[in-house]
Amino acid sequence: MNEQYDLNSIKHKVAETVFESDKHLTQLDIEKELANRYFYPKKQIKQAIKVLVAEQTLAYTYKYGHSFLEKSFNKPVRISKRIVIKPPGIAYRREPGDLVIELLRGVSFGNGEHPTTRLAIRGVEHALSSDKFLRDEQNTFALDIGTGSGVLVIAAVLLGINRAIGIDIDPVARSEAKKNISLNNLSNRISIHNRSLDDINQQFSLIIANLRYPTLKKLYSLLDLITEQQAAVVLSGLKTSEMPDVQKLYTQKFFKLESSEVEKGWGAMVFEKRDL
Repeated sequence: MNEQYDLNSIKHKVAETVFESDKHLTQLDIEKELANRYFYPKKQIKQAIKVLVAEQTLAYTYKYGHSFLEKSFNKPVRISKRIVIKPPGIAYRREPGDLVIELLRGVSFGNGEHPTTRLAIRGVEHALSSDKFLRDEQNTFALDIGTGSGVLVIAAVLLGINRAIGIDIDPVARSEAKKNISLNNLSNRISIHNRSLDDINQQFSLIIANLRYPTLKKLYSLLDLITEQQAAVVLSGLKTSEMPDVQKLYTQKFFKLESSEVEKGWGAMVFEKRDL
């Protein structure tokens, strides 16, 4: 077995370990894991990590006073079957059916690095590819609650929604969302507002909410009022342990569960508005 083959094998195992982990991993965590499981020399593991960082497959992030290795989003990254996120100015050769979102690096939540963002995008794609939704494609309207970077509402429009609104109480998030929407040439179809849900008096074909568990529970009754019949509701931001409780709440009357997905200890669910 030659040295290059060894390095490629180690690179593959390093990337696999990072991508499939349910928790943040330090370089030391990875070295211990691969040394114990595959008996790789730590020197070669370090070299593989160095190459993966140079290739922008992995990147160092800094949280809680520690540095971690995570999937890099400094190059085009496929989030779902159709959605690819990439930084501006980076070349990408589209595959048939690809929908590419250009996203500025900002401080707002929703750049694709967190599993809940990826799960939400895949939930939106699932909903909008189903023949249960979007029966009147010319008059579909989406609402993204807590829009952050705007990536979810951009994905919804690219996937078939006609018009959309994103709301966020954070002025920095609103500013970044508007820039990303403009960057993707969607300013004529998406608007961003500092509005409360209580001020919204229209109904939507699609609701997206990538929020934490207590907020998603509070939204239940209100979402019934602002969703059309057979609308889709995509909820993300849940720990897997929280999903059964939210499912029980949402399916007790107004909605039925259409699909769910989990990634790295987080989960998302797609609900359909019931015909009552």
